[in-house]
Amino acid sequence: MGYYNFNDSLNFLSKLTFRRIMNASKVWMSYQLSKIVAKPIQWGYPISISFEPTTSCNLRCPECPSGLREFTRPTGMLQSSFFQQTIDAIHKDLLYLIFYFQGEPYLNPDFLKMVQYAHSKGIYTATSTNAHYLTEEKARQTVESGLDRLIISIDGTTQDVYQQYRVGGKLEKVLEGARNIVKWKKELKSKTPFVFFQFLVVKPNEHQIEEIKKLGAEIGVDQVRFKTAQVYDYENDPNQLIPSIAKYSRYKKNEKGVTVSKSGLQNHCWKLWHANVITWDGLVVPCCFDKDAMHQLGNLKMQSFKDIWQNDNYRQFRKELMTSRKNIDICANCSEGLKVWED
Repeated sequence: MGYYNFNDSLNFLSKLTFRRIMNASKVWMSYQLSKIVAKPIQWGYPISISFEPTTSCNLRCPECPSGLREFTRPTGMLQSSFFQQTIDAIHKDLLYLIFYFQGEPYLNPDFLKMVQYAHSKGIYTATSTNAHYLTEEKARQTVESGLDRLIISIDGTTQDVYQQYRVGGKLEKVLEGARNIVKWKKELKSKTPFVFFQFLVVKPNEHQIEEIKKLGAEIGVDQVRFKTAQVYDYENDPNQLIPSIAKYSRYKKNEKGVTVSKSGLQNHCWKLWHANVITWDGLVVPCCFDKDAMHQLGNLKMQSFKDIWQNDNYRQFRKELMTSRKNIDICANCSEGLKVWED
């Protein structure tokens, strides 16, 4: 279960067009030039966008604003008409679309219709789910939608361990959903979606790392991946989540014995050049660490996406990031540049 999968890579490459290649080249070159001159230069448009289907969730995970019901911003469902309007404006340059920010995507009744629409525009599509809604019918619809990548969050191989982080979840429902997807891929002779188990390594489940590899192989998912966990109050770690295995932790003890982030922030960030996040109600924010949309760079209900991408708010945010990134609150606990461990 290596990092690269030939069929998935081939599928991703099939989404490339001359225009998308040229756009990606512009974005990459402007980012490299920005680092050299220490000033933000932005060419092209995003290569990747995260679109939030909903803020609703059926679980209550301890480090998630959606799970804890602690949003200060409005909550709701992405409307398909607004989604289609936005995709129509940007799809020629856009290569990768992630249907996820906060919440459980399958709770939006139009979710798979939106996936199908993005697929019809030749965009590589991905989503992340807790897999509680992957019934036989939904699994078949998922495969038929053209979804390219399905991330199934599974943070334990036994119910008692799984529920310590996925509070309110049922492991058997996750396994049933995964089996349904694998079954319908075979039934429909489909190579997509590329399915992988994502195992968020925390202290309560780190002893099950080998077990999840075996379980993934038994069910027939394409890959098992391990992800480091973001802990908001990492200096105190009130929920005792930081794992003891160093390579699976975003944090370390410094010479004074204080827990600090490993990220070692530098005054640049690739995400601010090639990607961004759109909330269900049209707010454009810098990245997935701005879960409460505190850094609003624009509103798609009031401006076009291309106007927002080059507006004063975006230019100012990029400038601040390249001047003193450590002073931006959402950057303080950022894992950009840290490896997500895969097997």
